[in-house]
Amino acid sequence: MKNAELSLLPDDFFLVDVEDGDTKETYKTLSPTHTPVMLLSFAASKFTEDASNYFKQLFGLGGVDWRMLFLLSLQPNTTAAEASKTFGVDKGTVSRSVSRLTNSGLILSGELHANGRSRGLSLSPSGREMHDQLLAATLNRHHFLMKGFDEAEVKMFCNLLLRFTANLEDLSKLNT
Repeated sequence: MKNAELSLLPDDFFLVDVEDGDTKETYKTLSPTHTPVMLLSFAASKFTEDASNYFKQLFGLGGVDWRMLFLLSLQPNTTAAEASKTFGVDKGTVSRSVSRLTNSGLILSGELHANGRSRGLSLSPSGREMHDQLLAATLNRHHFLMKGFDEAEVKMFCNLLLRFTANLEDLSKLNT
């Protein structure tokens, strides 16, 4: 990577000094409060686990299941492969979710795409009803999570996450 493609922040911004409990030697490691990738990872894991438990208890839906319903609401005829890429989870996990949601009548599988392997997925009428129930519950949770933030902060937060995600996609391209 070229320096122009990297953050202008010094390494020390992301680091903290720690002391080895046995040797009393001091060394540097990532700061849990100044490293956005750590904070985002921790927050995403906690959010996903909590949301999955909540939606499983309330609606009997797993973590990928409720995300599929929201994705298909936004983008009808999305394929399982596209959902896998969007969510950042393996295709097998999405495939199992698609099977559960299809068997429960919440989503419909369309005609084969031109590639002969993929089918577009969409919400069934009962899937739309479930989506609407999820939406109401999600908005309540969303308002709770955004307490103390004003509109400008939420817009900035979203903008920062979108920019971070774009950088992540660029980084992923370098790894392939």
